[in-house]
Amino acid sequence: MKTIDDLARDGVAGKRVFVRADLNVPLDGTTITDDGRIRAVAPTIAKLTGLGARVIVASHLGRPKGAPDPAFSLAPAAERLGEILGQDVAFATDTVGDSARTVTEGLADGQVAVLENLRFNAGETSKDDAERGDFADRLARLADLYVGDGFGAVHRKHASVFDLPRRLPHAAGDLIATEVGVLKKLTEDVKRPYVVLLGGAKVSDKLAVIDQLIEKADRILVGGGMAYTFLAAKGHEVGISLLQKDQIPACLEYLARAEKRGVEFVLPTDVLVSADFPDLKTKAPADFEVVDADAIPADKEGLDIGPKTRELYAAKLADAGTVFWNGPMGVFEHPDYAGGTKAVAQGLLDSPAFTVVGGGDSAAAVRLLGFDENAFGHISTGGGASLEYLEGKTLPGLAALED
Repeated sequence: MKTIDDLARDGVAGKRVFVRADLNVPLDGTTITDDGRIRAVAPTIAKLTGLGARVIVASHLGRPKGAPDPAFSLAPAAERLGEILGQDVAFATDTVGDSARTVTEGLADGQVAVLENLRFNAGETSKDDAERGDFADRLARLADLYVGDGFGAVHRKHASVFDLPRRLPHAAGDLIATEVGVLKKLTEDVKRPYVVLLGGAKVSDKLAVIDQLIEKADRILVGGGMAYTFLAAKGHEVGISLLQKDQIPACLEYLARAEKRGVEFVLPTDVLVSADFPDLKTKAPADFEVVDADAIPADKEGLDIGPKTRELYAAKLADAGTVFWNGPMGVFEHPDYAGGTKAVAQGLLDSPAFTVVGGGDSAAAVRLLGFDENAFGHISTGGGASLEYLEGKTLPGLAALED
């Protein structure tokens, strides 16, 4: 896989370099609430402009239905990128139309432009190879070189991720190179004990990665909504907690496999429960109680791991050599249910381990709860991509960048 440094040896000054970034940031109206992904790709863009390249940045945002939708415009992201880079960033109001051509043709050496949301064109996400290829052809006419640096999208077989690099001389950006290097430490060069901390809502989202990590990890700690299906599999009442009954057989299988392989599979011992889901807009105080994980009332749902579980998980992290964390321990967006996620994040910081925060809600929680991002070994920009890599899948965006 070539890098930007390889491109630089052949010279990028005066050339139009298409950078497939991941600017898929959360918005409240037009206000960005977490700019982590923009800050993550900015060094790659700055490196290219410093070499005299004319940089064309493209990304998706949200899930528009193949047509323009102002709610998903990348204009706020383009503005924030300019602030981070400390230079004006031009913005094309379409992807391959008149605005895109005019803006990209008008770039001078060292200047940057951002195209409108790629998913405003149905060809970006089409499952039809010809339709996707046609969109990639039109994008290719805008540029001379391609740099893939949108790690959060490399698990998608989309036009700008998979088809476009096949049409232009290409290389991996510094962010993708870093992400892949970190993931190799979790699969090829693991310092033990290797502890995996999994949370989030649905156990079905994590089954494939659990299947792989049972063969590699020394301990697996489970929290979040997915924990209640495991607790139900052990015969416990889980009340109105999030439960995927159809996944109980799979949970039983994984528990048995873990025991057979000598892998510690740790579930919550106590939880915070309530009859009402919290108001995430007003953050009004919640009415909750702490109960043992095997004594959840039938009319209440678990919304965070309890204080005893927080201490237990911190202890299980304390002697780790490597930790991979994906998924919050509870409804961290509400202060009354953020304690579990905050406790495990602090546990990662207190551990001597090489710590990887696997993107998505985990990365958002780290920033929302006020932790220093630089204190962790690595915070990934792609939760789904990280999980699929650890599952052993071939990621289309990485495959396309290989020579």
